[in-house]
Amino acid sequence: MPSGLIALLDDVAGIAKLAAASIDDVGAAAGKASTKAAGVVIDDAAVTPRYVTGLSPSRELPIIGKIAVGSVRNKLLLILPVALLLTSFAPWAITPILMLGGAYLCFEGAEKLMEMFGAGGHEKAAPVAGDAAALEAATVSGAVRTDLILSAEIMTIALADVSDAPLLMQAGVLIVVGLAMTVAVYGVVGLIVKMDDIGLHLAERPSHAARALGRGLVKAMPVVMSALSTIGTVAMLWVGGGILLHGSQTLGLAWPAEPVEHLAHAIASALGPVGAVAGWLTTAVISGVIGVVVGGLIALVLHQAMRLKPGAAH
Repeated sequence: MPSGLIALLDDVAGIAKLAAASIDDVGAAAGKASTKAAGVVIDDAAVTPRYVTGLSPSRELPIIGKIAVGSVRNKLLLILPVALLLTSFAPWAITPILMLGGAYLCFEGAEKLMEMFGAGGHEKAAPVAGDAAALEAATVSGAVRTDLILSAEIMTIALADVSDAPLLMQAGVLIVVGLAMTVAVYGVVGLIVKMDDIGLHLAERPSHAARALGRGLVKAMPVVMSALSTIGTVAMLWVGGGILLHGSQTLGLAWPAEPVEHLAHAIASALGPVGAVAGWLTTAVISGVIGVVVGGLIALVLHQAMRLKPGAAH
């Protein structure tokens, strides 16, 4: 075989190995970034089923599909270009933007807590007048707007984790994270909203075990939906508080991140085999408390401002 051809094949093999390594790097970085965004994903999965509550069961999956398509557009056509421009020309802005998103999550979590304890919160949305198509369009539009905020938070968390990587790798990681998170969230949401239908179908089967499982699923769904709402609220406060905690340290503030870090390290060292878990829980709980305090303050200020608006009910 001519030596030139051998050299060419060697070059092709080298390029293939480099490409494979790059794909592995993107996959590893995307996996790490996705883990850090897990709290926001939990909240997204917990919030979305509400959008199809009360609508025709036959339209539940098509509506979720439309919201998922809108979510992909949010992530890849709106957020991705802005994120790459930021990391190229204003990397200093990533942490403040991330912290603004964290403060928003704290506010949303605090609002949900206030609703749980009967202390106000979001006003109930008025039902949309018109035919089923108009209601569906309004539902999808509202869900996609909410998704934009949560998707921006997911993508910013992912971007912060790979901000020192080359631009192409950043783009690859954000694309993988965006698509993976969309499939994960809306796949789970689709399964959740159809779980009662699956239960009813099983309840009609001739097998006694299938009928028992079907009845169990139907009975369990209200509990699952309630648990998802609680988990989503906890995730909002924990993730939002954690973002503020770590963001303040990135901006050069020693407090409160360093005392929390020292406390978590001390607890981890003192508890031996379970120390790592205890240290993580310490940081998570303190992050949640920070989320409650910051979110509560923001909610109180905004509620007071709303009361001072001309024509507002007192």
